[in-house]
Amino acid sequence: MSLSLSTKAEKVKPSSTLAISAKANELKAQGLDVVSFGAGEPDFNTPENVKNAGLKAIEENKTRYTAAAGLPALKQAVADKFLRDNNLKYELNQIVISNGGKHTLTNVFQAILNPGDEVIIPTPFWLSYPEMVKLCGGVPVYVRCDATQNYKITAEQLSAACNEKTKAFVLTSPSNPTGMVYTKDELEAIAKVIVEKDIYVISDEIYEALVYDGKEHISIASLGDDIYAHTITCNGLAKKYAMTGWRIGFCGAPANVAKAMSSIQSHQTSNPNTIAQYAAIEALNGPQDSVEAMKKEFDKRRLVMFDRINKMPYVTMLKPEGAFYAFVDCSKALGKSHNGTEVKDIFEFARILIEEYNVAVIPCVDFGFDDHIRLSYATSIEAINKGLDRIEKFLGTLE
Repeated sequence: MSLSLSTKAEKVKPSSTLAISAKANELKAQGLDVVSFGAGEPDFNTPENVKNAGLKAIEENKTRYTAAAGLPALKQAVADKFLRDNNLKYELNQIVISNGGKHTLTNVFQAILNPGDEVIIPTPFWLSYPEMVKLCGGVPVYVRCDATQNYKITAEQLSAACNEKTKAFVLTSPSNPTGMVYTKDELEAIAKVIVEKDIYVISDEIYEALVYDGKEHISIASLGDDIYAHTITCNGLAKKYAMTGWRIGFCGAPANVAKAMSSIQSHQTSNPNTIAQYAAIEALNGPQDSVEAMKKEFDKRRLVMFDRINKMPYVTMLKPEGAFYAFVDCSKALGKSHNGTEVKDIFEFARILIEEYNVAVIPCVDFGFDDHIRLSYATSIEAINKGLDRIEKFLGTLE
């Protein structure tokens, strides 16, 4: 037998968002003034009360193993959060604490997928969903949702995509990369299809705290007993509390799914980081003023980005309703000439920006749209304006 890799590993694409961020950091280390719109994390510090809770856990030597699915006190804090914020009642045996939002989602797919099971993923999508599905033996099925429908799947599209192999549907609201938020009417229509087709919905609600313009985040599981029984509600602390590096994710699920996830996790990672769990209890139970302050700042940045981009030539975007991303349509720029060189595709568009204008953007081929870029406004307004000045200068050269 040769020393070869698994076929699963060979088929997995590396994260382009992390690759772009690494390139931007490399150029910064060389002393270049790079503006990066790549980061999918808040540029705020973790709240002081949360950091202090982590320090206290260390000082009190709370550094040993916990139960695989998390501390009972943290599971209770999550249950209280679900009831308080989402009108969802989950018992502790329905809750699993994992090593970040990605780990939660990976556990979900491992718990429910058999080889060949299909998972419906609306396009555009967060680039890790298909890779997670494939690693767990599943088959991603893409349904394109364009700007005319605000990049959101309709109940009719979902129904048409279902067949006897369909096991689950991935719902993301607010969305990465588009920032779109599903309305209650849209969710009710989707819920009806899910129940009729008897499939799971994996509801990724990691950006729930960042919703603007009076929009409301609604958990699809809250719309009735039938859809509740079909829903796995996934969330985490990374975006809401600026805790990306603490790696705490969680979910509420049917008890049998939660049990399977806990068993899988017990063999793969044991428990989530113990110190981070104690900090997470404080994040969920403590003051929430930092969350609102962060949301207000993101809102200001969102409006700056939306206003400026839609005044530039060759690019357009819809106003994001949540999260902290701008999903920018660059189709009219592709095929144009920049200093005698054709901008033949979105990778060339991004390459020119980072190499000639010191601006890092995410080409969205891996998000299912090959003529869009994603810009994160999880950076200062000063940096946003500087970066947009450079993008505008680049667009001005196209002919």
